[in-house]
Amino acid sequence: MSDYVVDESTIFETPLVELDLDLASDATVFAKAEWFNLYAAPHGGGSIKSRIAKGMLDGAEERGDLEPGVTVIEPTSGNTGSEVARLASDRGYDVEIVMPDNAAGGKVEAVRDAGAEIEFVDADLGYDAVIERCEEIIAEDPASYYRPNQYENPDNPGTHQRTTAPEIHGATDGEVTHFVAGAGTGGTITGTGRGLAELRGDDVEIIGFEPSEPLHAIDGLKYLRTGDHYHPETYDESVLDQKLYVPTDEAYDRARTLRERYADESVPIADPGKHDEKTVREHLRVDGQFVVGTSAGAGAAAVAALDEADDLADDDVVVFMLCDRGDKYADIPLWEEYL
Repeated sequence: MSDYVVDESTIFETPLVELDLDLASDATVFAKAEWFNLYAAPHGGGSIKSRIAKGMLDGAEERGDLEPGVTVIEPTSGNTGSEVARLASDRGYDVEIVMPDNAAGGKVEAVRDAGAEIEFVDADLGYDAVIERCEEIIAEDPASYYRPNQYENPDNPGTHQRTTAPEIHGATDGEVTHFVAGAGTGGTITGTGRGLAELRGDDVEIIGFEPSEPLHAIDGLKYLRTGDHYHPETYDESVLDQKLYVPTDEAYDRARTLRERYADESVPIADPGKHDEKTVREHLRVDGQFVVGTSAGAGAAAVAALDEADDLADDDVVVFMLCDRGDKYADIPLWEEYL
């Protein structure tokens, strides 16, 4: 069981903050701080994956696919695993998480905090090997396991379509013109893109981004540019109006710039969601610093790329995701350079 009380009521309705990315245009840029899902959790709070963990488990229980006595198992690079482990363990299920052995320490500790078992796979074998090992474990005793399967489960993009899209639409008073998100499972960009298209029609542009190189260090994202990598069924690229490619160094540079930009002043809160502003201000910072994960830096880089390409007008309203807090990655090699 978890070492803290899992409060699922904190999932969804995360804060929207306004960020100065030093763009050439005067476009307004908002970011959605997703670690406020399960924000009281240790090791960096929750993440954007808290949403789909809840959505997938809720859906499985409602359909009868997940019943007492079954072990929940999931392959993951980290965030989905920690969030599935937290929620499933709290609901009384045994949990096994299959991870690459170079997963960020904060994510590993979050899984362990939840009481889940971890099987590590040699990261040098590539992420596809993590998925394959999970499938091997299930094949040994299929009746004993339930795999949420974030890469194929329609509840992944469906959760974002039902929650993330209307939250963004409401928090921007229906004025969002661009939504920018990275592709890991593709659930965020697919589901939120579909939802915003329903709400805004052609008045919103959906921009996806991926790492520009196969050996990258942008946590949570997948290199899908060539055809020899697993392409998640949850990633529907027909939703996209544009796709951009972000190099690792640009992602880290932008994350560092955000930290430095707000070193001595508060981060403007556009909409606190379900939280009061005092709570938001307290949890936006780690040891007094505004520290975001590298996928947030990649999102900021993608917004900057749009601006440099003259795709943003002064009256545009852009939203991108702060998927998790940067202190989850304190043990990775680039962390010291980032700080």
